[in-house]
Amino acid sequence: MEMNICQSCAMPLEKETLLGTNKDGSKNEEYCIYCYENGEFKQDMEMNDMADLCVKFMKEEGMEESKARDIMNSTLPTLKRWR
Repeated sequence: MEMNICQSCAMPLEKETLLGTNKDGSKNEEYCIYCYENGEFKQDMEMNDMADLCVKFMKEEGMEESKARDIMNSTLPTLKRWR
């Protein structure tokens, strides 16, 4: 599987088990399991809410908040869900 990122949260989709699902139960290669299930987004949120959520997880992984926020602010607007 080619390395992609979730088109909602930018999480690396490194394994097939991280892929969200379509309405028919098939894997969706654009979105992760945390963002997309049964053909629908799991969270009803704005892009800035997603940035806040992602920054929280990135900080837990040891990244500085300012760096994480810069990454999210530059990456999220380029993703399919937020265009």
